[in-house]
Amino acid sequence: MVKRLLCCLMCITFSICCFSQQTKTVDGEYTYFVPENVDLEKAKQIALERLKTQLIADEFGTTISQSNSTLVKNSNGESDVDFLSVGGSEVRGEWIETIGKPQFNISYEKNMLVVRVAAKGRIREIVSASVDFKALVLRNGTDDKFESNSFKSGDDLFMSFQSPVDGYLVVYLIDADQQAYCLLPYQNMKNGSFHVEANKKYVLFSAQEVSPELKPYIDEYTMTCSRKQETNIIYTIFSTNIFTKAVDNKNDESLPRELSYEEFQKWLIHNQNKDRNITYKMTTITINK
Repeated sequence: MVKRLLCCLMCITFSICCFSQQTKTVDGEYTYFVPENVDLEKAKQIALERLKTQLIADEFGTTISQSNSTLVKNSNGESDVDFLSVGGSEVRGEWIETIGKPQFNISYEKNMLVVRVAAKGRIREIVSASVDFKALVLRNGTDDKFESNSFKSGDDLFMSFQSPVDGYLVVYLIDADQQAYCLLPYQNMKNGSFHVEANKKYVLFSAQEVSPELKPYIDEYTMTCSRKQETNIIYTIFSTNIFTKAVDNKNDESLPRELSYEEFQKWLIHNQNKDRNITYKMTTITINK
């Protein structure tokens, strides 16, 4: 969970599609053999995201994946996936909507944890891509060297962001209880999204790293954890076209404005259908006591 004190976000270079077409409904299953250093909740997230990317690859084909040398191969309509990152940036498509709830089956084979997932959803082909943006989640510091996706309760959360073009940015955090918290735009801002200028580096959620006119609006955050470990997901949502955040409510003065995860998903799908330039990146972070 994120508590309104000191701040957030995470590392990514991501492609923005400028034109896309051909929406399809797909379903399938994926089996993930979990390494010892990955906990169950994170393993379920990884399995689901790999299934999504596998289904997109089977329908629309693939390209060489990101700079971590991950490779997705496509042959005769079937894809062989060695590793798949969240969001499917190495495939020629994007996941638009999950239909129903993913079904997970947890088992052990030869003393190894195995996660099997089945899911159905709607995907959309990306015909061309034009812009990369960079977003880094930072822990306890505002320089890029503090990039991390692992937090302890009490750690400060910051974000570094930069785009080569002007655009509009919204950031949400989904907590372990499936509540969506709007971290950006800041709570006292009247605009529905945060305008960013081309080639300008932004440090978000830090009152020390902003222009004087923005200082009165800054929300700062500290991560908290009521369980032994919690998994949160940060959505970084960007478009070259103006768009607005979802309708939300202020239910707790110590927390950001919020809405249910289901309402958030409906808002995101609606905006993707309206704006072909809008794109997002899901980033999983863990918080430990």
